[in-house]
Amino acid sequence: MAEDADSGRKSIGARRNPDSAEAILDAAEAVLVEAGYAGFSIEAVARRARAGKPTIYRWWPSKAALLLEIYQRGKRVDSPDTGNIEDDLVGFLKNLFSHWRETSSGSVFRSLIAEAQSDPAAGAALADYSKGRRSHTGQMIDRAKARGEVAVDVDAALVADLLASFAWKHLLTNRLDEDDATLRTAVRYMVQGILAHGR
Repeated sequence: MAEDADSGRKSIGARRNPDSAEAILDAAEAVLVEAGYAGFSIEAVARRARAGKPTIYRWWPSKAALLLEIYQRGKRVDSPDTGNIEDDLVGFLKNLFSHWRETSSGSVFRSLIAEAQSDPAAGAALADYSKGRRSHTGQMIDRAKARGEVAVDVDAALVADLLASFAWKHLLTNRLDEDDATLRTAVRYMVQGILAHGR
């Protein structure tokens, strides 16, 4: 049976066809940008890509899986290595906020977080993604440990979670234009703590 009869394509099977997969991802991103999360559906993506829904579901078993791949394929956020942990973390936040603000990635990630609130599969996908990102961000902390700048018993993954919490809150409340001074103050609180000296 031809799943993509409306476009004249033959069924392309379980193995991804790179060109078809790219067309579907392009269509999905366009639907999300134009219609927002409320108007995003596999049906809308299938119409835009002129692809069969069974093909999309074979390659992406859920709406969340498709959203996550859209997000991951466009994410280009550098983790600075300046030799100073505060500068590294401030630079990372600036790069991340700029990326979310200037590309469709911020909208995609907000949509994925929204989907995770009601869909256990989306929640699991987001948790898996976050685990990988926690490890990636934690590398900045590990480098600082190696330099003797951060205590060896500091949990790099927990610090990465604190940083992500700050970033996600700003994404979800549309506050991605924080000035450098505010970002640096937040990082300083995180790195140096808030207790008064001498206590």
